[in-house]
Amino acid sequence: MLDKLKLGIVSCLYLGCSPVAPGTVGTLGGVAIAWLIAQHPHYPWLVLGICCVLYAVGRSLGAWVESYAGEKDPGIFVLDEVIGFLITLAWVRGPSWLALLVGFLVFRVFDIFKPWPARRMERLGGGDGILLDDVVSGLWGLLAMIALRALFPDQIWFC
Repeated sequence: MLDKLKLGIVSCLYLGCSPVAPGTVGTLGGVAIAWLIAQHPHYPWLVLGICCVLYAVGRSLGAWVESYAGEKDPGIFVLDEVIGFLITLAWVRGPSWLALLVGFLVFRVFDIFKPWPARRMERLGGGDGILLDDVVSGLWGLLAMIALRALFPDQIWFC
């Protein structure tokens, strides 16, 4: 029973258990969170708080999920994708559906290609190794979203 609860948490309500592209499917958990809190007046701070809580939970369950799945950084663990996506969209309060879509695509590209130093973060052990590569990818995504907003400054980014 406790294993099912832990699995539900690390897989973002079992999204990470998808047989196809669990990281991409798991990122949808971050999309749902961003959409649910989009109108909050302190959206960026709420995103930061959520990321900190999810990081602490993910870090504490990192060794467990690797043991449970029998592999390092298993695909079922998608809290890292949720955190990375939320970091990518932390720059704007009230992201529109278009910002959510663009942020999703931008984050997935950085998460898949893992620019420096994301790949290096994977070498760390346990929860930090699982989480930090996606935090770095999220930061790269954040920079890309800031650049896109500078290039296309119109109000399409907001609800």
